Amino acid sequence: MSNEQPIIRVLDVAKSFVTNGNRVDVLKGVCMDLWAGEMVAVVGASGVGKSTLLHVMGALERPDSGEVLCMGESIFGYDDEGLAAFRNGTIGFVFQFHHLLSEFNALENTMMPALIAGINMKEASDRAEAVLARVGLDNRLMHAVGELSGGEQQRVAVARSLVMQPSVLLADEPTGNLDPKTGETIHELLISLSRDDGLTGVIVTHNMQLADKLSRKMTLIDGKTLAIA
Repeated sequence: MSNEQPIIRVLDVAKSFVTNGNRVDVLKGVCMDLWAGEMVAVVGASGVGKSTLLHVMGALERPDSGEVLCMGESIFGYDDEGLAAFRNGTIGFVFQFHHLLSEFNALENTMMPALIAGINMKEASDRAEAVLARVGLDNRLMHAVGELSGGEQQRVAVARSLVMQPSVLLADEPTGNLDPKTGETIHELLISLSRDDGLTGVIVTHNMQLADKLSRKMTLIDGKTLAIA
Protein backbone atom coordinates (compact mmCIF):
# COMPACT_ATOMS: atom_id res chain seq x y z
CA MET A 1 0.00 0.00 0.00
CA SER A 2 2.90 2.34 0.69
CA ASN A 3 3.79 2.41 -3.02
CA GLU A 4 0.31 3.51 -3.97
CA GLN A 5 -1.37 6.89 -3.79
CA PRO A 6 -4.52 7.35 -1.69
CA ILE A 7 -7.68 8.09 -3.62
CA ILE A 8 -8.41 10.91 -1.18
CA ARG A 9 -6.15 12.60 1.36
CA VAL A 10 -7.57 14.91 4.00
CA LEU A 11 -4.71 17.08 5.24
CA ASP A 12 -5.07 19.10 8.45
CA VAL A 13 -8.59 20.25 7.61
CA ALA A 14 -10.24 22.80 9.89
CA LYS A 15 -13.79 24.07 9.60
CA SER A 16 -15.82 26.39 11.82
CA PHE A 17 -19.29 27.90 11.71
CA VAL A 18 -20.77 31.03 13.27
CA THR A 19 -24.03 30.37 15.13
CA ASN A 20 -25.89 33.18 16.89
CA GLY A 21 -22.76 35.28 16.76
CA ASN A 22 -20.61 32.55 18.30
CA ARG A 23 -17.87 30.71 16.43
CA VAL A 24 -17.97 26.93 16.73
CA ASP A 25 -14.84 25.03 15.71
CA VAL A 26 -16.13 21.76 14.30
CA LEU A 27 -13.08 20.25 12.58
CA LYS A 28 -9.68 20.96 14.15
CA GLY A 29 -6.96 19.60 11.92
CA VAL A 30 -8.43 16.35 10.64
CA CYS A 31 -6.15 14.03 8.66
CA MET A 32 -7.32 10.94 6.80
CA ASP A 33 -6.25 8.77 3.88
CA LEU A 34 -8.75 6.79 1.82
CA TRP A 35 -7.31 3.94 -0.24
CA ALA A 36 -8.76 2.36 -3.36
CA GLY A 37 -11.22 -0.44 -2.70
CA GLU A 38 -11.71 0.14 1.01
CA MET A 39 -14.93 1.11 2.73
CA VAL A 40 -14.25 3.20 5.85
CA ALA A 41 -16.66 3.96 8.68
CA VAL A 42 -16.52 7.36 10.36
CA VAL A 43 -18.04 7.15 13.83
CA GLY A 44 -18.32 9.41 16.85
CA ALA A 45 -20.77 11.25 19.07
CA SER A 46 -23.58 13.36 17.62
CA GLY A 47 -22.48 16.87 16.69
CA VAL A 48 -18.79 16.03 16.60
CA GLY A 49 -18.41 16.96 12.91
CA LYS A 50 -18.82 13.68 11.00
CA SER A 51 -21.18 15.13 8.40
CA THR A 52 -19.06 18.26 8.06
CA LEU A 53 -16.01 16.09 7.36
CA LEU A 54 -17.94 14.22 4.68
CA HIS A 55 -19.15 17.47 3.12
CA VAL A 56 -15.59 18.81 2.94
CA MET A 57 -14.33 15.54 1.42
CA GLY A 58 -17.02 15.78 -1.23
CA ALA A 59 -16.51 19.51 -1.90
CA LEU A 60 -19.93 20.49 -0.59
CA GLU A 61 -18.17 22.72 1.97
CA ARG A 62 -14.85 24.54 1.66
CA PRO A 63 -12.51 24.15 4.65
CA ASP A 64 -11.21 27.17 6.55
CA SER A 65 -7.71 25.70 6.28
CA GLY A 66 -6.03 22.49 5.17
CA GLU A 67 -6.73 20.74 1.93
CA VAL A 68 -8.27 17.68 0.33
CA LEU A 69 -6.38 15.87 -2.41
CA CYS A 70 -8.17 13.60 -4.85
CA MET A 71 -5.72 11.35 -6.70
CA GLY A 72 -2.97 13.81 -5.85
CA GLU A 73 -4.74 16.99 -6.96
CA SER A 74 -6.09 19.63 -4.57
CA ILE A 75 -9.82 19.81 -5.18
CA PHE A 76 -10.19 23.28 -3.71
CA GLY A 77 -7.92 24.64 -6.39
CA TYR A 78 -10.94 24.42 -8.70
CA ASP A 79 -13.34 27.30 -9.28
CA ASP A 80 -17.03 26.77 -8.49
CA GLU A 81 -17.72 25.31 -11.93
CA GLY A 82 -14.80 22.93 -11.57
CA LEU A 83 -15.96 21.88 -8.11
CA ALA A 84 -19.44 21.15 -9.45
CA ALA A 85 -17.94 18.98 -12.20
CA PHE A 86 -15.76 17.21 -9.63
CA ARG A 87 -18.75 16.46 -7.39
CA ASN A 88 -20.86 15.15 -10.26
CA GLY A 89 -18.17 13.07 -11.94
CA THR A 90 -15.93 11.83 -9.16
CA ILE A 91 -18.03 11.65 -5.99
CA GLY A 92 -21.26 9.76 -5.37
CA PHE A 93 -23.39 10.95 -2.44
CA VAL A 94 -25.96 9.05 -0.39
CA PHE A 95 -27.71 10.87 2.44
CA GLN A 96 -29.94 9.81 5.33
CA PHE A 97 -32.95 11.14 3.45
CA HIS A 98 -32.96 9.96 -0.14
CA HIS A 99 -33.78 13.37 -1.73
CA LEU A 100 -35.48 11.71 -4.70
CA LEU A 101 -37.67 13.82 -6.98
CA SER A 102 -41.25 12.68 -6.43
CA GLU A 103 -42.43 13.70 -9.91
CA PHE A 104 -40.02 11.22 -11.55
CA ASN A 105 -39.85 7.44 -11.49
CA ALA A 106 -36.93 5.32 -10.27
CA LEU A 107 -35.23 5.22 -13.66
CA GLU A 108 -35.56 8.96 -14.23
CA ASN A 109 -34.23 9.78 -10.76
CA THR A 110 -31.24 7.55 -11.33
CA MET A 111 -30.53 9.10 -14.75
CA MET A 112 -30.46 12.65 -13.40
CA PRO A 113 -26.71 13.06 -12.66
CA ALA A 114 -25.84 11.69 -16.09
CA LEU A 115 -28.24 14.06 -17.82
CA ILE A 116 -26.84 16.99 -15.81
CA ALA A 117 -23.37 15.97 -17.02
CA GLY A 118 -24.55 16.20 -20.63
CA ILE A 119 -24.70 12.48 -21.34
CA ASN A 120 -27.27 11.66 -24.01
CA MET A 121 -30.63 10.18 -23.05
CA LYS A 122 -29.93 6.66 -24.38
CA GLU A 123 -26.61 6.25 -22.56
CA ALA A 124 -28.01 7.81 -19.38
CA SER A 125 -30.92 5.39 -19.48
CA ASP A 126 -28.65 2.40 -20.12
CA ARG A 127 -26.38 3.38 -17.24
CA ALA A 128 -29.33 3.89 -14.92
CA GLU A 129 -30.88 0.53 -15.82
CA ALA A 130 -27.56 -1.20 -15.16
CA VAL A 131 -27.04 0.29 -11.69
CA LEU A 132 -30.68 -0.23 -10.72
CA ALA A 133 -30.25 -3.89 -11.62
CA ARG A 134 -27.08 -3.94 -9.50
CA VAL A 135 -29.04 -2.77 -6.45
CA GLY A 136 -31.85 -5.24 -7.12
CA LEU A 137 -34.45 -2.89 -8.60
CA ASP A 138 -34.53 -3.94 -12.24
CA ASN A 139 -38.24 -4.77 -11.79
CA ARG A 140 -39.09 -1.33 -10.34
CA LEU A 141 -37.69 0.99 -13.02
CA MET A 142 -40.96 2.71 -13.93
CA HIS A 143 -42.38 2.94 -10.43
CA ALA A 144 -42.98 6.40 -9.01
CA VAL A 145 -41.09 7.29 -5.85
CA GLY A 146 -44.30 7.12 -3.81
CA GLU A 147 -44.86 3.53 -4.92
CA LEU A 148 -41.54 2.39 -3.49
CA SER A 149 -40.83 1.31 0.08
CA GLY A 150 -38.34 3.24 2.21
CA GLY A 151 -35.65 0.67 1.54
CA GLU A 152 -36.34 0.73 -2.20
CA GLN A 153 -36.17 4.53 -2.24
CA GLN A 154 -32.76 4.41 -0.57
CA ARG A 155 -31.64 1.78 -3.10
CA VAL A 156 -32.60 4.21 -5.87
CA ALA A 157 -30.54 6.86 -4.08
CA VAL A 158 -27.57 4.46 -4.02
CA ALA A 159 -28.07 3.70 -7.73
CA ARG A 160 -28.24 7.43 -8.52
CA SER A 161 -24.96 7.95 -6.65
CA LEU A 162 -23.30 5.29 -8.84
CA VAL A 163 -24.62 6.22 -12.28
CA MET A 164 -21.62 8.45 -13.04
CA GLN A 165 -19.23 5.63 -12.06
CA PRO A 166 -17.66 7.72 -9.27
CA SER A 167 -14.25 7.06 -7.80
CA VAL A 168 -15.61 7.50 -4.27
CA LEU A 169 -18.97 6.98 -2.58
CA LEU A 170 -19.72 9.19 0.45
CA ALA A 171 -22.69 8.08 2.56
CA ASP A 172 -24.04 10.10 5.49
CA GLU A 173 -26.12 7.90 7.84
CA PRO A 174 -27.60 6.08 4.81
CA THR A 175 -29.81 3.85 6.98
CA GLY A 176 -30.60 6.32 9.77
CA ASN A 177 -34.15 6.83 8.51
CA LEU A 178 -34.92 3.11 8.02
CA ASP A 179 -36.10 0.36 10.33
CA PRO A 180 -33.34 -2.05 11.45
CA LYS A 181 -34.28 -4.88 9.07
CA THR A 182 -34.47 -2.61 6.04
CA GLY A 183 -31.30 -0.84 7.12
CA GLU A 184 -29.49 -4.17 7.20
CA THR A 185 -30.31 -4.76 3.52
CA ILE A 186 -28.72 -1.41 2.64
CA HIS A 187 -25.68 -2.28 4.77
CA GLU A 188 -25.24 -5.55 2.89
CA LEU A 189 -25.65 -3.75 -0.43
CA LEU A 190 -22.89 -1.26 0.39
CA ILE A 191 -20.59 -4.01 1.64
CA SER A 192 -21.19 -6.08 -1.50
CA LEU A 193 -20.47 -3.07 -3.73
CA SER A 194 -17.11 -2.70 -1.98
CA ARG A 195 -16.33 -6.41 -1.99
CA ASP A 196 -17.54 -7.33 -5.47
CA ASP A 197 -17.14 -4.09 -7.43
CA GLY A 198 -14.13 -2.62 -5.65
CA LEU A 199 -16.08 0.51 -4.72
CA THR A 200 -14.20 2.95 -2.48
CA GLY A 201 -16.25 4.74 0.13
CA VAL A 202 -16.72 6.49 3.43
CA ILE A 203 -19.82 5.85 5.53
CA VAL A 204 -20.76 8.11 8.42
CA THR A 205 -22.78 5.97 10.82
CA HIS A 206 -23.89 5.49 14.40
CA ASN A 207 -24.44 1.80 13.65
CA MET A 208 -21.46 -0.01 15.15
CA GLN A 209 -22.54 -3.35 13.66
CA LEU A 210 -22.13 -1.82 10.22
CA ALA A 211 -18.89 -0.05 11.17
CA ASP A 212 -17.38 -3.31 12.41
CA LYS A 213 -17.99 -4.93 9.01
CA LEU A 214 -16.09 -2.29 7.05
CA SER A 215 -12.40 -2.06 6.19
CA ARG A 216 -11.57 0.46 8.93
CA LYS A 217 -13.17 2.71 11.50
CA MET A 218 -12.17 6.34 11.99
CA THR A 219 -13.45 7.79 15.25
CA LEU A 220 -13.92 11.55 15.29
CA ILE A 221 -13.17 12.96 18.74
CA ASP A 222 -13.16 16.68 19.52
CA GLY A 223 -12.77 17.62 15.87
CA LYS A 224 -9.84 15.28 15.21
CA THR A 225 -9.63 11.68 14.05
CA LEU A 226 -8.37 8.67 15.90
CA ALA A 227 -7.75 5.72 13.59
CA ILE A 228 -8.90 2.28 14.69
CA ALA A 229 -7.92 -0.79 12.63
